[in-house]
Amino acid sequence: MTTRPLKVLLIGGTGFIGNHLAARLSDDGVGVLVAARHVEAARHLTMLPGVDVDVADIHDDAVLRRLAAGCDAVINLVGVLHGGHGQPYGDGFRRLHVELPRRIAAACAASGVPRYLHMSALGASSASPSMYGRSKADGEAAARSESTVAATIFRPSVVFGEGDHFLTMFARLQRHLPLVPLAGSTARFQPVWVGDVAAAISTAMARPDTRNAIIELGGPNVYTLAELVRLSGRYSGHERKVIGLPDGVARLQARLFELLPGDPLISRDNLDSMRVDNVVAPDTRALTAAALGLKLSSIEAIAPHYLAGGDRLDDYRTHAGR
Repeated sequence: MTTRPLKVLLIGGTGFIGNHLAARLSDDGVGVLVAARHVEAARHLTMLPGVDVDVADIHDDAVLRRLAAGCDAVINLVGVLHGGHGQPYGDGFRRLHVELPRRIAAACAASGVPRYLHMSALGASSASPSMYGRSKADGEAAARSESTVAATIFRPSVVFGEGDHFLTMFARLQRHLPLVPLAGSTARFQPVWVGDVAAAISTAMARPDTRNAIIELGGPNVYTLAELVRLSGRYSGHERKVIGLPDGVARLQARLFELLPGDPLISRDNLDSMRVDNVVAPDTRALTAAALGLKLSSIEAIAPHYLAGGDRLDDYRTHAGR
């Protein structure tokens, strides 16, 4: 008897992590349906074997049920760093981090989809000092709101790789600034490569023992934000002096950024989130990459290739040994 290939609905598939995950799932022989707001944003994904795109409104419950029908799992990568203000968090966080996961879980239950793989973040907690962290915690609860749907929660530290908005942003800044005045310079992170995040999701989806599990993902090394900024400058060939800002000045800087059009470079809520180390706790009860049999790649092994603009990582499998 031939077993049919898995089919998944990928929500948030046109973003940074989504692009890499769609490629990984395609490579693993999984059929992928990407829900996209605009066909132009997902046209490149249709070049991958087994990947289809449906232009759809993911905030419509009937549409979600239609998309989920016939799928073996739904993967949700949707998330924002800035969600407005309010109690306990802003309207953007509420809509995307909490209400959307609850409606996805309901669509899975209504359509008979047994698994829901949900992207959260390290630091998600109802006691988090940031609106972001609190909304992520409520989103995890929402993802688990349907008893018939097994939700697997992923909590990565900051994710880096080609197309990221983290190391690439700091590298770009250092091309134009003589020095970097840095808020939250002593905050600690455990960056994880996007290719490894994609591998973790694909691996977990194939393993029944990850049903209803929390999986925390942090790379092999821990860095302060100042160290990461210096690395991004060094690998891009424009390393600048980094000057850590006192808390009061940092909050004033963030407030000024919030007044500018578009998403702020950094917000006061971002500063609040950095009050808690963004690292995997040694005594965590969650699963980690080691439990999935994955060896994670370091910044030193990956970042020089794409920050220098030379050997691009369009095909991440080359560097993952696949």
